[in-house]
Amino acid sequence: MSTKGPKSAVDLVMERLRQRDAEVKGDVVVLTDDQKEAIAAAKRDYAANVAEAEILFRSALAVTRDPEARQELEANHRRDLGQFASARDRKIEAARKAGESS
Repeated sequence: MSTKGPKSAVDLVMERLRQRDAEVKGDVVVLTDDQKEAIAAAKRDYAANVAEAEILFRSALAVTRDPEARQELEANHRRDLGQFASARDRKIEAARKAGESS
């Protein structure tokens, strides 16, 4: 009699993931050093932009008492964060594609 019981759901999922990883291994893309640097720069720029926007948002929020003005500040802040993320993603995608064309 085996001391191993039935596999748990986690074990089954992990087994499936290992199988998929084994199947996908042939599609691995290796990035060049220039691509890695461009991606790192895009992430650094994003982090800097977010930090600056957070500081400006919090300072503006601290002096604003009007609820409508605060809502507008929050909406603008969310929009800015979304734009920063989109710009970061575009730069990363461009860096990755630059390696494909070489």
